[in-house]
Amino acid sequence: MKEITPKEVQQRLEAGETLNIIDVREVYEYQGGHIPGAVNIPLGLLPIRMNELSKDKPYIVVCLAGGRSAQATELLDRNGFDATNMLGGMSAWEGEVE
Repeated sequence: MKEITPKEVQQRLEAGETLNIIDVREVYEYQGGHIPGAVNIPLGLLPIRMNELSKDKPYIVVCLAGGRSAQATELLDRNGFDATNMLGGMSAWEGEVE
C-alpha cells in the first residue's frame, strides 16, 4: 500500500498542486473540519460510490487516524484505483481546514 505523510500532502497543496483527496470519515466528522477540497465518501458507502471515481486519477485517502483510510486504500487498490493512504489522518494534519 502506498502511503504519504500529512506534511507531504500539505506541502503539495501549498505548492499549488491539485490533489484528489477522499475523506472516508463519517459526515459529521467531515463537517467538523476537513482538508480544503477533500470529497467526503464515508468508508461504509465507498463500495457503492466507487463508480463516482476515475481510475485515471490518483487519490489520497484520509480519515481520523489512518485505520479507515488504510481499509479504503486497500479496497480501492483491489478495484484498480491509484490510491495512497495518508498516515496519521486528520489527527496528524497541521494544515488549513475548512
